[in-house]
Amino acid sequence: MSATKTTMAPDREKEAKEAFEDIISVFCSIDDESEMKALFDDLFTSSEVKDMINRWLLMTDLYKGKPQREIAEERKLSLCKITRGSKMLKKEDGFMHRLLSSRYDDHIHI
Repeated sequence: MSATKTTMAPDREKEAKEAFEDIISVFCSIDDESEMKALFDDLFTSSEVKDMINRWLLMTDLYKGKPQREIAEERKLSLCKITRGSKMLKKEDGFMHRLLSSRYDDHIHI
């Protein structure tokens, strides 16, 4: 799982880690867009999907150089959430930085 610490009992922590690895495996096995959409419909609430979409839009806005306060106002997001995204993009070897760099021809580097 991610680098965040958990306060679960060891057996629950192991179960959570195995479930996370299973979820990643399932996501990686799906190469059909309609199947992935169906999985998202079954697995996530509309609010959770909206949160993912907002996170994605936030990251692309930051990558393209939009000011944080402008993003906060336009997307109705907290500056704390935006700052976290900005910190992720500053890691040039970070996944989101590499992903967005490969998706956009302008190759803006924060």
